[in-house]
Amino acid sequence: MAMQTELVSIPTGSEPLDGAWYVPAGRTRGAVLLFHGNTMNFYTGAPRFLPPALTELGFACLAFNRRGHDILSIRNSRALVGAAFQTAAEGMADNDAAAAWLRQRGFAQPIVIGHSNGGMLAAQFAARHPETRALVMLSAHAGGPATVPRACAVGQLAGDQLAEVTANARRLVAAGQGQSLMLLAGWWNVISAASFLDRLELTPDTLATAPHIQCPILYLRGDQEDPVIYPTEEFQRRAAAPCDVVIVPDCDHFYNGCEAVVTQIVATWLDSTVNAE
Repeated sequence: MAMQTELVSIPTGSEPLDGAWYVPAGRTRGAVLLFHGNTMNFYTGAPRFLPPALTELGFACLAFNRRGHDILSIRNSRALVGAAFQTAAEGMADNDAAAAWLRQRGFAQPIVIGHSNGGMLAAQFAARHPETRALVMLSAHAGGPATVPRACAVGQLAGDQLAEVTANARRLVAAGQGQSLMLLAGWWNVISAASFLDRLELTPDTLATAPHIQCPILYLRGDQEDPVIYPTEEFQRRAAAPCDVVIVPDCDHFYNGCEAVVTQIVATWLDSTVNAE
C-alpha cells in the first residue's frame, strides 16, 4: 500500500530538526522514531530504507535529522552546524523533542529504531522513557569511556595521534575556543574541540544501560562488524528485558547489499512483537 510522506520541522532551542513523516495509507498501529547514525541524516541508511516496509505493516515513521547530522552543514546562514559540533546531551535532547512531536499527534508510546550512534542513543532513550514500546538497535556501538580509543585503534578520529589531539582540544577549550575545528587523521576527519572532548568523556555506556531498559529489544549487527565495538551478545546477557540478537551474514556496518534482509528481519520482529496501540 502507498504511504503518505510529509516533510516536517521540529523546533529546538536553536536550529530545528528537519525530517520526514511517513504515514500508512490504512490503519495505523503505532509510531516509530528513527535515529540516524553518526554524521548521517534522515535520508540515508536505515531511516531511508525501513519506512516503506514499516508503513505497510501499519507503523507511522518519523525520520529526522538531529542537530548533529552530516559532518558540517549550514542552514539559513553561513554559520556552521553539524556533527562536528554535536554533544551527547544535544543528541538526547533532540530525540526527546522528536518524541514530544509524536506525542502531540497522539503517539505517546513510540517504537525506537537507531543505527550506530543512533542505536546507542536509542538505548539511552528507552532507558529514560519506560513508555517505549520496543527498541531496535542496529549496529549500536558500545559507548562509554572506550569509545574514542577504540575508534582511534581502527584508524578513525585521531588515529595514532589521540594523546596529541586530546591535549590540543583541552588547550582550545580552556582558552574559550571550544568551537574551533580540528583536523583528524580519520573519519569523521574534522571536529570541534568541545565536541571531541564530549565524545571522549561523556559518551553514554550502552552496556551499562542494558539492565535499565524495560521494553522488548532487537539488537542486530553484521558479521563483518567487531563484536567488541558492537556488543550484541554481551548486551543480551546484561539485559533485563527480552532481547533478541541477530547476526546478519556477509554484512557490513552500513548494510550495503543487505538492506532487504535487514528490513525483513526488523519488520518481522516488530510485527510479531508489537500489538496494536
